[in-house]
Amino acid sequence: MFIAPAALVMIIALFYPILFMVWGSFRDWDPSQNISETEFVGLANYAKLLVDPAFHTSFWVTLVFAFTVVAVEMVLGVGLALLLDRNIRGMSVLRTMFILPMMIAPVVVGLVWRYMFHQTYGTFNRALEAVGLPAVNWLGQNPLLSVIIADIWQWTPFIFILSLAALQSLPRSALEAARIDGATGWQQVIHIKLPLMMPVLIVTMLLRLIDAFKVLEVILVLTGGGPGLSTEILALRIARTAREFRELGEAAAMSNYLLMLLMVLTLGMFAFTRWQEARARRLRFAAEEEG
Repeated sequence: MFIAPAALVMIIALFYPILFMVWGSFRDWDPSQNISETEFVGLANYAKLLVDPAFHTSFWVTLVFAFTVVAVEMVLGVGLALLLDRNIRGMSVLRTMFILPMMIAPVVVGLVWRYMFHQTYGTFNRALEAVGLPAVNWLGQNPLLSVIIADIWQWTPFIFILSLAALQSLPRSALEAARIDGATGWQQVIHIKLPLMMPVLIVTMLLRLIDAFKVLEVILVLTGGGPGLSTEILALRIARTAREFRELGEAAAMSNYLLMLLMVLTLGMFAFTRWQEARARRLRFAAEEEG
């Protein structure tokens, strides 16, 4: 009973904005109108999006972008953590340097990479020309690859730092026992470290996936969603629909589609974690019975 007021305030603060967004998605809502002045249109905004080719393109671009960056960042972040999980001189400084990119404001990241990708003055094309290779129109011909590279550069340190923390919290007795039994470093990684790190890795991947679906500033500064719709992810589409096209109801419906997608991914991740924990318990009981 003592926590009831605090719980009530938390529930209202958490769910009121979501319910307001859901209610707004059922209305034909112009930003100049109060929501009470808008017309109720039911599921019309949702139905309109289902047949909207621009929404389909943005949805597909978002899926490609999010799953690609998270997959590459997981491989690089976990790999770096495995390489740097050792006590050598200057390692603490090196670890600090690795996490610097994620401390930079996304707008600044977008501006820096926009300059580096510039066709004439950019760092990459100057390097290519220095070795006799032709310049590449990064933002014109490879815009999605360019924003993927920028995102990987900024957020791989997030995976790295959480993976390193998970590695350093592993029970040393298990690793020592594996060494005594003659396990090689690679066998320790595959059969001991990665399985024990898996709960942390799943949560880390989920957090990055949710964030990747909502990234906005870097892409807005780097490409503005173009050329065409080639880098217009859903967050950018929602912002344009609300601000440029003045369709708040439709923007709210897009937000709800994105919310539903992220909820499905989150529930899937939690179900997979539960399945893994149950499987580990069954294997442990089986080993104890055999022993």
